[in-house]
Amino acid sequence: MRKGQTIWLIDAAYLFNAQRSVGEGYNFDYLKLKNYLEKDGPINRVYYLNSSQNPPNDNQNGFHSWLKTARPDGPQFIVKLYKLKDEEYTCPHCKHSFNYQVQKGVDVGLATLIVKLAYQHNYDNLILSTGDGDLEDSVAHVKESLQKRIELCVFKGGVSPDLQSYADRVYWINDFADQVAK
Repeated sequence: MRKGQTIWLIDAAYLFNAQRSVGEGYNFDYLKLKNYLEKDGPINRVYYLNSSQNPPNDNQNGFHSWLKTARPDGPQFIVKLYKLKDEEYTCPHCKHSFNYQVQKGVDVGLATLIVKLAYQHNYDNLILSTGDGDLEDSVAHVKESLQKRIELCVFKGGVSPDLQSYADRVYWINDFADQVAK
């Protein structure tokens, strides 16, 4: 059972891509996942960070509105959206060039929230859903200097061992995937 305030920070692109580790066509439900995590104590605030097309399409707008919706109809997340960045790639073999979009700003947003909210005494327990080892320094700082409890809520595979080493607990979604499936 958790003690004190708990926040959950979500790298949405990580969760979206990592859910494939359960199996082809698998999709989880954010409300069910939040309810599952709250078996160990309430989650006081959830931040969902993602990049979005500009302008976002109707499906994205609807989904992000649902994420913000209070219970019992939605999970009541704070949604923070960042812009996608255009990148150009040229194939070294055929010299064909094409553009694609990449997520920009989410990792910095996560690192900032990890540290800022800890210093504002907004949490005692941090649940983090990301696999990115670039967050190691911010996680290490709040764990070692500010004595915050760190939990990971992640899929197996693609999770930095550096993050795992600081975790007081890891919720491997693969182990309860059927309970949080859409």
